[in-house]
Amino acid sequence: MWNNAGLLNAIADALFLAAAAIAVWLGAEAALRTSLVPLRTVAVVNDLRHVDAGAVAAGLQGRIAGNFFGVSLGEARRGLEALPWVRRVELRREWPDRLLVQIEEHVALARWNDGRLVNTFGELFDGRSADPNLPELGGPAGSEREVARRYAAFRDLLAPLGAEPVRVGLSARRAWQVRLANGLVLELGRDQTRHPLEERLARFVAVYPRIVAELGRSPEYVDLRYPSGFAVRAPEAGGEAVPARARDRT
Repeated sequence: MWNNAGLLNAIADALFLAAAAIAVWLGAEAALRTSLVPLRTVAVVNDLRHVDAGAVAAGLQGRIAGNFFGVSLGEARRGLEALPWVRRVELRREWPDRLLVQIEEHVALARWNDGRLVNTFGELFDGRSADPNLPELGGPAGSEREVARRYAAFRDLLAPLGAEPVRVGLSARRAWQVRLANGLVLELGRDQTRHPLEERLARFVAVYPRIVAELGRSPEYVDLRYPSGFAVRAPEAGGEAVPARARDRT
């Protein structure tokens, strides 16, 4: 073996690489433990509405350990993302002694029927809001994204009526109901391949002014579960529904 120059060179190269790796490891360990590069400042770099300095400090409590190099960004991120109103956190070190924090807050879209809030991505989060204008959404567990998406679609379709949805609900049987700010309740029922919800709702919006003119008042309840029409109930009309197709003339 000792006469094999190629083998000896390979062994020498391997020993050199091993020594280099050990040196790098020892250097990294020293950097992680040294007190010469302390972490002195944690700074939030963007404006926040719902998360204050006290909450940030609480989220980082017990998670900022070590020096500038040794602090665990993952641990710090998990602590901050556990706070109410915090959706996502980005962290980066800034030489020589600062940790920069950027926090993306949830933007509340509505209240969910279990007391939590729904953000604009259709995600549930724990938070408290004093905004009285937040609508209420509800549905089976796991349906929050779908309900939030449909709420936005219904709001846009109903905009010509001048009354926004204040409640959108999806039942366990996949039936939809919408209540507007003016008190009007829309029974949409289930989605249908041939007659989708949006199509039925757009048809109702198109003839709504004529319905009001014919009734002499705004309706209080509309049943849109029919494939080619809808039934209308108006206040002070004896509580009887107007035949569905009679209200769908074009």
